[in-house]
Amino acid sequence: EVDFWIIPIIQGFVQIEELVVNYSESSDEDKSSPETPPQESSCVDDIHPTFLVALISRRSRHRAGMRYKRRGVDKNGNVANYVETEQLIHVHNHTLSYIQTRGSVPVFWSQVGYRYNPRPRLDKSENETVSCFRAHFEEQLKNYKKQVIINLVDQTGREKIIGDAYLKQVLLYNNANLTYVSFDFHEHW
Repeated sequence: EVDFWIIPIIQGFVQIEELVVNYSESSDEDKSSPETPPQESSCVDDIHPTFLVALISRRSRHRAGMRYKRRGVDKNGNVANYVETEQLIHVHNHTLSYIQTRGSVPVFWSQVGYRYNPRPRLDKSENETVSCFRAHFEEQLKNYKKQVIINLVDQTGREKIIGDAYLKQVLLYNNANLTYVSFDFHEHW
């Protein structure tokens, strides 16, 4: 009876744009060769297809906080600063969706201090982390079926302790629906 008082909101971002792709800027010679004669377009939409593109990012209400103040996972498997971003593309009466999630490394860790980039530390043991790590990825797999984990922490510097703990938890969890990729962008900078 009070639903009309409730206003659904998200903490995040939404943008929707209509894009028209104009292929006619190239010459007719670029479009065909002697072996392939030019084809007649059967639909105006094929000449200048219209794409409706939407980008929606939703931040979780669980464990939101400032960088360096809120890190890791909690006892329920919620990771700090978790965001789900969905890209939707609608063209020719078809809608395509791609979802990417991001969040803090799902182990118990923190960074103490106010100086720039404080040194991370592990707050709980490997055994104490297992059930919370499992809870996090069971929820992820329930929602998205398969996951590709891209670990972006520095693999050789001060963040190495977090990256190693993350990999160890992935190996202990040993789920065929998780693919783990370590990408140290510091190496490619």
